Amino acid sequence: MFSKDIGIDLGTANVLIHVKGKGIVLNEPSVVAVDKKTNKVLAVGEEARQMVGRTPGNIVAIRPMKDGVIADFDVTEAMLRHFINKLNVKGFLSKPRILICCPTNITSVEQKAIRQAAEKSGGKRIYLEEEPKVSAVGAGMDIFQPSGNMVIDIGGGTTDVAVLSMGDIVTSQSIKVAGDTFDTDITNYIKKEYKLLIGERTAEDIKINVGTVFQGGRKEEMDIRGRDLVTGLPRTITVNSKEIGEALKESVYMIVQAAKNVLEKTPPELSADTIDRGIFLTGGGALLHGIDQLLAEELRVPVFIAESPLDCVAIGTGILLENMDKVSAY
Repeated sequence: MFSKDIGIDLGTANVLIHVKGKGIVLNEPSVVAVDKKTNKVLAVGEEARQMVGRTPGNIVAIRPMKDGVIADFDVTEAMLRHFINKLNVKGFLSKPRILICCPTNITSVEQKAIRQAAEKSGGKRIYLEEEPKVSAVGAGMDIFQPSGNMVIDIGGGTTDVAVLSMGDIVTSQSIKVAGDTFDTDITNYIKKEYKLLIGERTAEDIKINVGTVFQGGRKEEMDIRGRDLVTGLPRTITVNSKEIGEALKESVYMIVQAAKNVLEKTPPELSADTIDRGIFLTGGGALLHGIDQLLAEELRVPVFIAESPLDCVAIGTGILLENMDKVSAY
């Protein structure tokens, strides 16, 4: 009869939904397949992801979220509506309250777009909360005490670095360098070095299976296939961890620099706390091989990867839904 509260991690790469009392009930890619002729949505989530780079001309697989914000409003709304209907969380007479996470530096226009998309897809009251705060809660940090907690949330579209105390963000920085940037770096490197064109999914496979950002941290090789830019024919090459490390170097150092900037702006008492407690890494990017070692070496502070980095934001929304008094309503 009554609707349930839901928390949504509306990510550039994945959408995770947490239903109060049930835990994470949905984890699907943020991809929608649309027929260009009729504007009809054909598939959403995993089904649509399988179509990326493999569709005929009239069907396009769209990722409606870019850099952590809505790039295509109508498609985002269709995607959210599809996921919310799939969960069947609406009550007989009531609509669910929805808590959605967003990057720290989004504009009021972008916030409004997220809120409207959630309202149109069936939410009653919409709460917006900043991503690093929610991911810190999900990683098990007690951010409501008067002590410093630092979190680096590396998602698909943005990396959010924040120092939190007393339940709020003290200093933060959000940069548009994250998982998608790494994929692009790998694609461009292979294009430049091998004159071979590869797709998004191949780039992601390389990042997961052989990628590393800590020198000498991994020595893997992998055969990949793509289209030769000279002959136009399919070709297979072998790539190794060392060269993928080179490809990712520049982007990863931008994340290191963002972390340094945040530490420089942090009050000294809270800086001291980060040495004791360490920095927590959350988000899919935390799984990039060697990134914890590199950050620990560069920042001279212990760095830990959260228990399930991909789920931290969704878990955090669940905890905040239980403590709605600590969430600001909009």
